[in-house]
Amino acid sequence: MQKTQNRPAVGIDFGTTNSSIALATGDSQVQFASFPTSGGNTLSFRSVLYLEQVRKAEGAPRTHSSTGPTAIERYLEAEEKGRLIQSLKSYLPSRTLTGTEVFGRRYMLEDLVSRILSDLRGHAERQFGTPIRHALVGRPVRFVGAETEEDDAYAVARLRDAFTIAGFESVDFEMEPVAAAYSYESTLDHDELILIGDFGGGTSDFSLLQVGPGVRRRGRTPQDLLGNSGVGLAGDAFDARIVRKLVSPALGADSHARSLNKILPAVPAWIYANLERWHYLSFLRTRSVMEILKSARMRALEPEKIEALIALIEDDLGYQLHQAVQRVKCELSRYPSAEFCFRDGSLNLHISVTRSEFEAWIADELRAIERCIDSLLESSGVGSREVDRVFLTGGSSFVPAVRRMFATRFGEDRIRSGGEFTSVAHGLALRAEEVLMNVSCPAGTPLASSTNL
Repeated sequence: MQKTQNRPAVGIDFGTTNSSIALATGDSQVQFASFPTSGGNTLSFRSVLYLEQVRKAEGAPRTHSSTGPTAIERYLEAEEKGRLIQSLKSYLPSRTLTGTEVFGRRYMLEDLVSRILSDLRGHAERQFGTPIRHALVGRPVRFVGAETEEDDAYAVARLRDAFTIAGFESVDFEMEPVAAAYSYESTLDHDELILIGDFGGGTSDFSLLQVGPGVRRRGRTPQDLLGNSGVGLAGDAFDARIVRKLVSPALGADSHARSLNKILPAVPAWIYANLERWHYLSFLRTRSVMEILKSARMRALEPEKIEALIALIEDDLGYQLHQAVQRVKCELSRYPSAEFCFRDGSLNLHISVTRSEFEAWIADELRAIERCIDSLLESSGVGSREVDRVFLTGGSSFVPAVRRMFATRFGEDRIRSGGEFTSVAHGLALRAEEVLMNVSCPAGTPLASSTNL
């Protein structure tokens, strides 16, 4: 049948950390939207929102919003910081977090998400040269913080509302690892049973399914998807461990102070907890927190470490700190040891770390991921020898300990990877094109609903 008129086949991967959008152009070809940054164009749109007050010569200040790479740049350039909000996707399952107040105005969570989606759509429309009002959107198997299927359904409903507010007339949803499978499928000339591992910023998701040209020719069926599983942790959790185990001790987390002939922790633990999510650091730039820290510095047995913490907070260096965390994580994926280097203003940190230390820090997260994989295989009734290929995508798929757990179960020769930051959007666009051409299985049902949570 003819393709629906004036309806482009668009896939949108709205991620916890990064987002991307793709357009299928026919014959399994896909075009990605790109986004300008100070260092050149990128295919990844940072899923962040920055709200700031813009003051004019006359009248009251107004609130200005920016998103993506522009939001990061405006935040870093601002002398008087506004409110930088990220990881909004991870709050979607929460019934208690309905919104937040910024500059005296209440914003619903769906409104905040919609601002990111609206800008993402606007960028894509200008590049693709066509209006975008319909899309196939990725969703994790299990949202961060979701404890039940009802929580996941609630998150999807809120995400749908955000897309509606952003100007979309309709959206369908597909599991993110299933979308990555469609991307991998486009490279095949034969059918395979594959296991997809999609590692994002907030979630690690897995799907086991049949793909290939023969599957496309006969038409997809619910039986092609043998199962899905997911766990609400991934790259952000790994980063937090590096901060907790490597950075925070250098800033006094394990330091003590003398108080009334007693030896006590120098600084409250909750202050260091804010370092683990870099955009929280600005919340510490308050008079009360600075008084706590300056008092701690006077009593501390290692005052130089508290001084370094004060410098980090006063200069609002959270983003720069976490960029350094990202660098050392990447280095540890390539080499058995690395040097954590962070130098900005008066703060100068150089700390050696080994890959084995890092792997020990994330051992609990790795075990949770392993249990998720094993549960999927068991519930699907599939043995590891029956899996033809394992396709790994997402930033944390580079971590050697993550790759090793798949190599142990399936063999290194069966592991493939690629498109770590674009494969989901790529597969969503291809699947959207299939649906518009009226292949047998509509997007989202029943294939994606055959979940095994």
